[in-house]
Amino acid sequence: MAQILVATTPGEGHVNGMVEVARALVHAGHQVRWYTGRAFRPKVEATGAVYVPMREGHDWGGKTREEAFPHHAGLTGLKSMTAAFRDIFYRPAHAQMRDILAILDESPADVIVTGETIFGANFAAERRRVPIAWVATSIYIFGSRDTAPLGLGLHPDPTPLGRLRNRVLKRASRTLSGPLRELRRAADVTRSRAGLAPIGKGPFENIVHPPDLYLMGTVPSFEYPRTDMLPQTHFVGPFVGPPPQGFEHPSWWEEMREGRPVVHVTQGTVANDADRLLAPAIEALAGMDVLVVATTGVPPESIDLGPLPANVRLERFVPHFELLPHVDVMVTNGGYGGVNTALSHGVPLVIAPATEEKHEVAARVAYAGVGIGLPRRRLSAHRLRQAVGTVLATPSYRARAAALSREYGKHAGPRRAVELIERLAGQGRGPE
Repeated sequence: MAQILVATTPGEGHVNGMVEVARALVHAGHQVRWYTGRAFRPKVEATGAVYVPMREGHDWGGKTREEAFPHHAGLTGLKSMTAAFRDIFYRPAHAQMRDILAILDESPADVIVTGETIFGANFAAERRRVPIAWVATSIYIFGSRDTAPLGLGLHPDPTPLGRLRNRVLKRASRTLSGPLRELRRAADVTRSRAGLAPIGKGPFENIVHPPDLYLMGTVPSFEYPRTDMLPQTHFVGPFVGPPPQGFEHPSWWEEMREGRPVVHVTQGTVANDADRLLAPAIEALAGMDVLVVATTGVPPESIDLGPLPANVRLERFVPHFELLPHVDVMVTNGGYGGVNTALSHGVPLVIAPATEEKHEVAARVAYAGVGIGLPRRRLSAHRLRQAVGTVLATPSYRARAAALSREYGKHAGPRRAVELIERLAGQGRGPE
């Protein structure tokens, strides 16, 4: 039995991505403590883990990004991603580290299991030389000679000319003014506050050292191929649990069997800006011969969408396990967990990215041939209608999504993650 400390950023996507791994660790007989925001205490305790509250760490759990960080409102693309890293992940890291060091003083851990962006946990692991495993909440974040710097949304290119492009762009990101250079400086300052030496690498890589174990919640075909990927990286498949129990089908459920294509529109679990995706999607799809199942993530009555078109069914939440077998295309803002869940069911995608790293997720959807990624600028109904129509009319998207679904089926997800974490906990690291 191992002593395991789980630590996650207090956001829905970060906590939800860890739930099934924590549950599987508890089921395997390990002692699991979980450090995160108070809003997630019920979810943590439902896994069987012991909840540990944030004390000094910034606890913004239960709020949307715009509520917790009002100055982020309206940011998109690279600016949104760099602001997220700076304010959500970098600046709170020192206080998180102090919290976690205090937790380790009370009871040591054999391994720390975290999302990849709660950098205070990484600092604590570095200070105490505790092995650390990342349960990825998004794309592979480390650089490669085969890829451009993270944040530019460019496809990989391993050719000699492509590697030259990549080197030039990486050099520019370190030396030229702009968001990436500012982010690199912010990382150096953050490490200095934590009493740690700088890491001489580019943006997104100079904040923490690579983990001892990097668990990707996807399959190789969805991530860019690299000839120099970290050897401790493992593709384990999506971190999903058993089917939900007790779901009552809404009154319109049987309409999905009537022959019209079904389009699922989702803006994520904490969406509060209906104009960003929901409203344009409903407008775009109103005139199409499709059944639209839109989920809001918040109470539908709290969102003003006006009179709904006849072909739209609006719900706060529908379990993907129940819904996706009926769906022909999913329209989403590019949340990593939702995208991988859709692909595990063989559902092709239309991605309308705006914030954080979602444009990078959209780029991978296009690269894998499983859907269309739309430009990051303001979404138009015309562009979205055209993209959905193209995916529905082009068999290759469904065929590629089905191929990835078969690949997902060969991966054990949380069970494989537990095996690898147990192996790491048994190895330990110890003092130098």
